[in-house]
Amino acid sequence: MNVCKLLSVCFSSMLIIACTHSSTVEISQVEARDPEAATGIKHKKLVTAEHAMVVAANPYAVEAGLKVLKLGGSAFDAAIAVQMVLTLVEPQSSGIGGGAFILHWDEKHKKLTGIDGRETAPATATSELFFENGSPVSWHQAVVGGRSVGVPGLIAALELGHKKYGRLPWKSLFKSAIDLSIQGFVVSPRLASLLEKKLNPGVETLAASQAYFYPNGRALTAGQVKTNLALAASLRLIAEQGSEGFYQGQLAAQIVDAVQNSLVAPGLLSMNDLTSYQAKWREPICQTYHSYNVCGFAPPTSGGTTVLSTLKLLEPFNLADFSANSPAALHLLSQAWRLSFADRNHYLADPDFVDVPVEQLLSDEYLHARRQLINQDSDMGLAQAGLFDASAGLSHQQPSTTHISIVDQWGNAVSMTSSIEMAFGSAVMVGGFLLNNQLTDFSFAAEKSGELVANRVEANKRPRSSMAPTLVFDQHNNFKGAIGSPGGARIINYVSQTLVGLIDWRLDIQSAIDLAKITNLNGSTAIEKGTDLAAQADYFSDLGHKVVVRDLNSGLHGIWLEGSKLTGGADPRREGVAMGY
Repeated sequence: MNVCKLLSVCFSSMLIIACTHSSTVEISQVEARDPEAATGIKHKKLVTAEHAMVVAANPYAVEAGLKVLKLGGSAFDAAIAVQMVLTLVEPQSSGIGGGAFILHWDEKHKKLTGIDGRETAPATATSELFFENGSPVSWHQAVVGGRSVGVPGLIAALELGHKKYGRLPWKSLFKSAIDLSIQGFVVSPRLASLLEKKLNPGVETLAASQAYFYPNGRALTAGQVKTNLALAASLRLIAEQGSEGFYQGQLAAQIVDAVQNSLVAPGLLSMNDLTSYQAKWREPICQTYHSYNVCGFAPPTSGGTTVLSTLKLLEPFNLADFSANSPAALHLLSQAWRLSFADRNHYLADPDFVDVPVEQLLSDEYLHARRQLINQDSDMGLAQAGLFDASAGLSHQQPSTTHISIVDQWGNAVSMTSSIEMAFGSAVMVGGFLLNNQLTDFSFAAEKSGELVANRVEANKRPRSSMAPTLVFDQHNNFKGAIGSPGGARIINYVSQTLVGLIDWRLDIQSAIDLAKITNLNGSTAIEKGTDLAAQADYFSDLGHKVVVRDLNSGLHGIWLEGSKLTGGADPRREGVAMGY
């Protein structure tokens, strides 16, 4: 049975079944569900493999990546194939109309690199981009339409990495996505549910997205087979011409026209913005945590810095002495998050525009002083940022993103988080794909309390992100694991809690991902609804936490090396799977 027929059966019964066949190892039947309607955690089986592994948000995409690996492709080759398929089957979360942060481990040369494919503001953007009548608009007014669209960086980033790390021809990596676009894919329960919930009003307002996602006025339904011939044409163009097929010529002109003539909030994006876009190499940031070396992505994402700050604040508390997910340990985690988020919100922004004090924020001396603010017996309340010479500001972020973890047969690894921002992005659709609304990750106000905001809108600037692709190494610099998640600013919570589960509590990768979630963004403490942890809400309330019990939609995808075997885990809150051989 081919993957299309397999998934037609699986999705129509509201199940995703990753069946054991020639390309998979130990993949069990798991229940697909919408996390917004969660009543508890469904478990997936730990997957093991001898040679290579792919973990991503949809079985179609994982299958495409694994096929590339079996054909002799590298981890980076597989990441391209996976992402192209996700553009088709998970359009609400990521795609070629968005951006990404990519960490790559070169096993042969023992070299870790980062590629920044974050979107940029148009060259004509000013700090008043999201102003109307002299004041900033609300976030909900800003998300839909052309104004919120940044220059997409994904294709440029993937091409940059492929030139260095690719083994198979660029063109060949688009085949699975093109074929699926033409033949049709089975609409998943999650995509159907998000459309039914109408989370993004722009999808029904703007004609192209309305026609695709709500044909005949009705939302796509789970189990329905959907083709996307426009996307097939776009992908074929990019496959043949490389990034020039996206950033120049007919497709680029269509993107600009769709943004500038959007029915809602026309934007500033120009042909010059597209042709001048460049993905950037960024030096990853690493910190030891106990006997491991944990590496994340540097600004303009805040994810790496904030995850590392959280772990270093916690290190002396020896969380290994606590039972897994014990309320006492999670209280300490919440306090570390408060301190780290206070600094994140104040200091982190695009380092090409702002002097970001990453080294100081992660220094032992600074973290020692910050750690003294943590009380094991009470919540500290709203934490204030530490003192450095930099500017302040908050931005809004919504949880619609995807994460891909891959290890190839040579031991090379990719940890890649990509996004179009809010569910269904700006809702501006062109060439069969959605454009991002990442510019809403900027702070709308340029000043706060008379101080310039670090994350304010500026021409050609990259908005701050929370994406946190992470790679972990042992004390001898040997690859140990790859992890990441979608979830907006809560990505930082999800990734750091999972790392504590892996390193401190010695859980396997699937069990660490399964942990009932708790988050704190330097405000209320959110506890995952329908879990055993929710029954402990009073414990946190008694310590002074303002507790909210709610659904938490992590989408963690990870790989962890156990001895000589690769083990993979996919978040039961979403539809992802792990496959290997």
